[in-house]
Amino acid sequence: MPRQVFFYDPPERFVAGTVGEPGSRTFFLQARGAGRITSVALEKQQVALLAEQIDKLLDEVLRVTGGDVPVPPPVDAVDDLDPLEGPIEEDFRVGTLALGWDPSAERLVIVAQAPGEDDPEGTGPALDDEEDNPEGPDVLRVRLTGEMARAFARRAQSVVSAGRPSCPFCGLPLDPAGHICPRANGYRR
Repeated sequence: MPRQVFFYDPPERFVAGTVGEPGSRTFFLQARGAGRITSVALEKQQVALLAEQIDKLLDEVLRVTGGDVPVPPPVDAVDDLDPLEGPIEEDFRVGTLALGWDPSAERLVIVAQAPGEDDPEGTGPALDDEEDNPEGPDVLRVRLTGEMARAFARRAQSVVSAGRPSCPFCGLPLDPAGHICPRANGYRR
């Protein structure tokens, strides 16, 4: 089956969001632009790590360039609080993510790739725009300005932290009815 490449440079909107109740949420990356919407599903840990690594990469770009690149400093406020745009149809499930900086265009590049059929471990997605292999896993490639990347990271961190609260003893998520806490020798908290 031919590979689908969903490319946004830059998107009108690129966000992380969820569908479902805390404890059974499905996480998505959603890009919108040129009259189309692409939604890819991924794990909560992937969203959290992506947001963390975006901030680290942008901080490093600021450090290396001495602030000559238009990248805003980290902020705590989340600007885009709107839900994901419907209907939400999963284009593919993300297997691997890649992140990079294009110095010539001053853009952050995010690549989300479906797991390959032949190689379950995957060789990793290519950060460049070349489609060197027309046969392969589907790819979402998004190029963001520094400001868009910071806004994405803030929202992604907010979405991840909006889940179930953690048990103060063991750190595992609490269900509405509590949970069996291993630190309390199996007693419900």
